[in-house]
Amino acid sequence: MSVLIVIPARYASTRYPAKPLALLKGSGGTSRSLIERSWLAACEVQGVDRVVVATDDDRIKDAAEAFGAEVVMTSVECANGTERCAQAHEVLGGGYDIVVNLQGDAPLTPHWFVESLVQGLKSDPNAGIATPVLRCDGAILNSLLADRKAGRVGGTTSVFATDHKALYFSKEVIPFTSKTYAEDEMTPVFHHVGVYAYRPDALAAYPAWPVGPLEQLEGLEQLRFMENGHTVLCVEVDAKDRQFWELNNPEDVLKIEAMMAQMGLE
Repeated sequence: MSVLIVIPARYASTRYPAKPLALLKGSGGTSRSLIERSWLAACEVQGVDRVVVATDDDRIKDAAEAFGAEVVMTSVECANGTERCAQAHEVLGGGYDIVVNLQGDAPLTPHWFVESLVQGLKSDPNAGIATPVLRCDGAILNSLLADRKAGRVGGTTSVFATDHKALYFSKEVIPFTSKTYAEDEMTPVFHHVGVYAYRPDALAAYPAWPVGPLEQLEGLEQLRFMENGHTVLCVEVDAKDRQFWELNNPEDVLKIEAMMAQMGLE
């Protein structure tokens, strides 16, 4: 099955304008933009036929082409990354069996997360979309709770059924637990990793659906699939001692740089 990775990137982010061009310093002191680090992460994934950056801004286009990425220009009217991926697939002429949305704010995404995700979608013919989830240890859970307490939008959490079909995604920390966990203790909370794999028919249908109340409230694009009766498959992935965090706020730059330094990622 042919696989396309699309990295959607827009300049005019409400919470963090110009976020794709934010610089992140690696363990050796080299600074690279967020979009370049996301592209490098995508290029490590095995079994992929093509990787493109999808944007509506010439500044991102120029920066991406400068480090060697293929760029697809999309409309400023795209409301989120899934709509941008749908348009990019269409602009490229379609024809891919699986389209992966590797969001441009997750440069620490390990290649095996995406490989497991693609395999999960291949294995479940009833699922039109799949997304990875990572069980939180106490350290990650405490970071999520600290963000919410400070009024920051941090990571997204997910709850799912025994067959791994998603029940809900939220920017609040769900499910509620009153227990206090040690930093290295596993918790019942799953961090949603910002990657999606779609079958082309589900992806093509998405932009025509209206934004539902849950998507509008949470600001989470995957809820549109659920609000329209489509199965979202949650694929549990193994961190293998790799730290993971998305760049949601300017404050996350230092957190991600510290993680890269600790893991020795240049």
